[in-house]
Amino acid sequence: MDSSRVLLQGGQGVYEEKKSRFIATLRECESEEKAVSFIEEMRKKYWDARHNCYAYIVGEKGEILRFSDDGEPGGTAGRPMLEVLAGSGIRNVAAVVSRYFGGVLLGTGGLVRAYTRAVQEALKNCVVGKLRAGIEMEAHTDYLSVGKILHLLAHAGIEPHFCDYGDRVTLRFTVPGDQAERLQADLAAATGGKIELKWLREAAFVDGSAWD
Repeated sequence: MDSSRVLLQGGQGVYEEKKSRFIATLRECESEEKAVSFIEEMRKKYWDARHNCYAYIVGEKGEILRFSDDGEPGGTAGRPMLEVLAGSGIRNVAAVVSRYFGGVLLGTGGLVRAYTRAVQEALKNCVVGKLRAGIEMEAHTDYLSVGKILHLLAHAGIEPHFCDYGDRVTLRFTVPGDQAERLQADLAAATGGKIELKWLREAAFVDGSAWD
C-alpha cells in the first residue's frame, strides 16, 4: 500500500502528429467492471474516431492488466499506453486514446510515439495522490477545545469523516501511520490534555499531510 499511487482526479490530453489527432482520457476505475464501462462510454463519446484504444491496471497490486490496439497494428497502441500507466505507479486507472486519422500513415514507430505521448499529456492534467498505511482515530473532547483540534487537523491536511456534537464532541479521522504518535502529542498539547484519543483500526490514507 505504501508504494501505491491513486488517481484523485482524471484528466485528458491531446497529441497531434501529421494531422492525426490523439485524444487521451484517464479515469480512476476501482474494478474491471468500471474500467469496461468507462471504455464503452468513451467509444460512444468518440464514436466517429478511427480507433479507440485502451489500457488499464486494476487491483491493489495491479494484478489485472488489459489493453487493446483496436485495429491499429499489433503492439503500437495498447501496450505502449499500458507501459506509461505502469511506469506512473498508479493503480486502478484506465486510459482510452481516441484517434482521428489525418490522412498520413505514421508507421509503427510514429504510432508508438503518438499513443505514448497522448497518455503522458493526459497524466500531466491528472491529480495524483499516494496511498499510505494509516490509522483511524476517534477523539472525544469538550466544546472549548474542538476549534483547536479542527485547526490542527486542517493544518495537517486532515478532514474528519465523522462529527457528532452531543454532550461532548466526537470526531473520527484517518492519519498516516507514521504520524499517529506525533499527532496524539500535538493534540494533547493543543487542548491542554482535554482530549480522549482512541486508535480504532488500520486504514488506507491518501497522502495530503502538511507534515512531510
